[in-house]
Amino acid sequence: MPQSSPVAAGTRIGHVHLKVADLDRALGFYCGVLGFELMQRMGSGAAFISAGGYHHHIGLNTWESKGGSPPPPGTTGLFHTAILYPTRPTLADALHRVLSAGIALDGASDHGVSEALYLRDPDQNGVELYWDKPREQWPVGPDGKLTMFTKRLDVEALLRQREI
Repeated sequence: MPQSSPVAAGTRIGHVHLKVADLDRALGFYCGVLGFELMQRMGSGAAFISAGGYHHHIGLNTWESKGGSPPPPGTTGLFHTAILYPTRPTLADALHRVLSAGIALDGASDHGVSEALYLRDPDQNGVELYWDKPREQWPVGPDGKLTMFTKRLDVEALLRQREI
């Protein structure tokens, strides 16, 4: 594969658009539990939600998936959608919302560069909720290269960081 020049440093993922089986159920999770704001709804077929008034960070639609079931394990597709929180206390608040809604975590990890919570939305799409640690705290090896890892995250300690 030929080497191309790197993508511009300011490039970022703008939004994710998910196929869901039930739009109201998906909105109940993303808006009702996680706290995203509904920006626009297109009847019973689609909705666009955001944090902070952006036009949309997440699109949800039933155009090809109304009443559908998740893809079977062992097939290709989206592993998870990662939602970046600005601080550890805001991630702690997200954890509180998830647990208060009775949603189980699939996992919780400290990756050295970030702390992450893993769960599933109502359509069994993987969702990662995380915050990035300050860059000066990122683990680097003797060669100066990033050395990410996966360790168990203490969720009780994280919950104590919640701003009430």
